[in-house]
Amino acid sequence: MKTTLCILAAGLGSRFKGGIKQLEPFGPNGEIIMDYSIYDALEAGFDKVVFVIRRDIKDAFDEMIGKRIAKHAEVEYCYQELDMLPKCCDPDPERTKPWGHGHAVLCAASAVKEPFAVINADDFYGKEAYRQLYRFLNEDHGSEDRMHLAMAGFVLKNTLSEYGAVNRGLCIVKDGMLTDVTETYNIRREADGKVYSGRESANEVDENCYASMNMWALPARFMDRLKEKFELFYKDNCKSLTAEFLLPAAIDEMIRAGEADCAVLPSHDRWFGVTYAEDKAGVKAEIAKLIESGAYPADLWG
Repeated sequence: MKTTLCILAAGLGSRFKGGIKQLEPFGPNGEIIMDYSIYDALEAGFDKVVFVIRRDIKDAFDEMIGKRIAKHAEVEYCYQELDMLPKCCDPDPERTKPWGHGHAVLCAASAVKEPFAVINADDFYGKEAYRQLYRFLNEDHGSEDRMHLAMAGFVLKNTLSEYGAVNRGLCIVKDGMLTDVTETYNIRREADGKVYSGRESANEVDENCYASMNMWALPARFMDRLKEKFELFYKDNCKSLTAEFLLPAAIDEMIRAGEADCAVLPSHDRWFGVTYAEDKAGVKAEIAKLIESGAYPADLWG
């Protein structure tokens, strides 16, 4: 069965100074994080890649990665644009902010007609998560009464940045199933060694809880329900300058309503990514270690 990897790469990268963070080279031959993600996904069995990007970075994107990936897998581009919206009302003309990664996934609906996984372009997830999600997407889950979803689960403490706060979907898991995911902002470790969220230090967070790193396995029909949920969201928020339609929040609503269940597939690989410019050196060092250990060839696509 054809299985697609949908890569969300339309983020503005506003916290990453000095260029588009999704196109920052980290490997010895100019490989970017997406190269390693796609390599792991194809190795696991995925055979199609859909990039969701901004139209204005299409040429740079194609030169940096698209053309070489097209030699190894089917590739399509989709664009997250501010005018890809329901017709019920017009947005505030001052709005310049994208409508969130839930909307970004929806922008790929024309290209995704098969089971698919969703990832962020600037996150390194490791091989185990791709293998688990691929197996899940190709398993027979029986009843079609509700949708069967899966999430790669990462331990929160392994997803923090040394250089500033991050946002994560914090999860409650029971018997291997996701029961709740809450988008939580400004998560950081402070001088006392504890992890907090929010603007003050009153909200301590369990650093050993599962965090959603926006890595999901979803059936093709998920797109239809996501579209319905975005239309409801947009009716309530069309005049907002900042409201975002978040994928974990939409999935959480589906779980609570009994429309879907979601298995949590624990990953023992270390996650790393680039949120701040200062993260670059650490990512390069981690990739160099993986190459030295034999996890990846020095010339990834050679």
